[in-house]
Amino acid sequence: MTAVTYQRVSTKEQAAKGGRDEGFSIPAQRKANHGKAADLKAKIVAEFSDPGYSAKTMNRPDLQRMLKYIKTHQVTYCIVHKVDRLARDRLVDLQIHSALIEAGVTLISVTESIDETPSGTLVHGVMSSIAEFYSRNLAAEVSKGLIQKFETGGTPMRAPIGYLNIRKHDEQGREYRTVEIDPERAPLVKWVFEQYATGDHTVVDLLAAVTARGLTTVPTPKRPSGPVARSGFFKLLRNPYYIGIVRYRGAEQTGTHEPLIDIETWQQVQRLLDSRKIASERRRSHDHYLKGSLFCGECGSRMQLDYPANKQGIRYAYYVCSGRASKRKNCTRRAVPVGIAEQLVADCYQDIAITEAEYAALAAQVEAAFDERLASRSQELAELAKNRERLQNESDKLLAAHFADAIDLETLKRHQDRIRTGLADIDRRLANEHDQHEGPRKHLGTALSLLVDCANLYARTDDQGKRLANQALTDGIEIDEDERAAIRLAEPFAALVSAPASADVRSSSTSSIVGDAGLEPTTSSV
Repeated sequence: MTAVTYQRVSTKEQAAKGGRDEGFSIPAQRKANHGKAADLKAKIVAEFSDPGYSAKTMNRPDLQRMLKYIKTHQVTYCIVHKVDRLARDRLVDLQIHSALIEAGVTLISVTESIDETPSGTLVHGVMSSIAEFYSRNLAAEVSKGLIQKFETGGTPMRAPIGYLNIRKHDEQGREYRTVEIDPERAPLVKWVFEQYATGDHTVVDLLAAVTARGLTTVPTPKRPSGPVARSGFFKLLRNPYYIGIVRYRGAEQTGTHEPLIDIETWQQVQRLLDSRKIASERRRSHDHYLKGSLFCGECGSRMQLDYPANKQGIRYAYYVCSGRASKRKNCTRRAVPVGIAEQLVADCYQDIAITEAEYAALAAQVEAAFDERLASRSQELAELAKNRERLQNESDKLLAAHFADAIDLETLKRHQDRIRTGLADIDRRLANEHDQHEGPRKHLGTALSLLVDCANLYARTDDQGKRLANQALTDGIEIDEDERAAIRLAEPFAALVSAPASADVRSSSTSSIVGDAGLEPTTSSV
């Protein structure tokens, strides 16, 4: 008589336990199977083992090899330690048992009395059902635990790159699992979001750059650490986990882990991803620090950088009206040499400068306006906080109802979207109030001080600094047909100062900065 043996464990961790190639369970099963073969006086002609495979499927390499083997070899017995080593699903058990019977092989369990007799068949059926029950019940209990963990803000899955799943022990020595920021990868992930939010990079270029900086995946028992795949990188940029939101089974919940990215940066990244198709995404290059800031004073079109060549092939840099160049507008604006454009813009900074006395007067009025506004908004702030607590409680109840099968996923998502929109609006309004009463005094004072000495600062800084100044202080610089430049001040500078028409500086009311405080704009000669 001949026999084959089959051994199995469910996880890779079990298979590698103790630093062994097969862990502890498979050698123990093999030893028991050998003992049973000796009792049956059967010679073992082949052994098959599946370390780290579920018994709920037929998709196991050594199981398939065993079923092929018994079709072409004379085998009397198939010996397993327990029936659940072979199958934990009645349909799978039926398929395997049918294949054994068809090949004339008798199934033998070391620990269970099964054979081809009626009573043995009954025991086999009972043990198979018990194995399936154990498997399904274990899965249900695990699922229940994962849902409970999710509902309390935990992470019921492997954390994304930038975080580490770790095990800790409490004061009573009990083990628990949590998530912490990965000190090696988290700074690189933050850098990725910050860089993409600028709009100056494509996803592909940014992946290459961060890979060069050393970003790799977290190693697992199944695969070593390696470069992040392109598909994984896109998922990284879309993952709300980095702003503190856990997504599980289609639902979302505020997590207890520390966010890596602020909500404004993440939303900016999402807007850029939504607005760009990868095939048409193009690299942006800044050939000159005025590029993107100059506008035609005649038709309002943006002025673009051009390098026409003369008869000798020498190229010169000019700014030309894009409306005229594309023939979209009947503009007659002539090209402006880059050197002249640079000087015109530098002169504009002389025009928008304010005196020390004007700075002191403006700062005093801004301070008074913010004090008055804060006193008038206290009731509204209390209402916002109360509404936020109500929406959060409603979200918790909806999650509990969904996991209790009281509402379906589509209904949950619809309500979660509504609540998330409401919470985002409240958080935005609370953040605006905080920003307007904690930091703005310093912020607006700094803005005013920049105008006091803006001409000298602009003259002394490098090209990158000039570009940043133009982007921060202005909404554009117009150059008219007579080669006169006018700056459109950006907020908050436009709301802080105004000027007579001769300076050609556009401004808005200071009240747009302080809301309902009623502060009137101050007129000053600049």
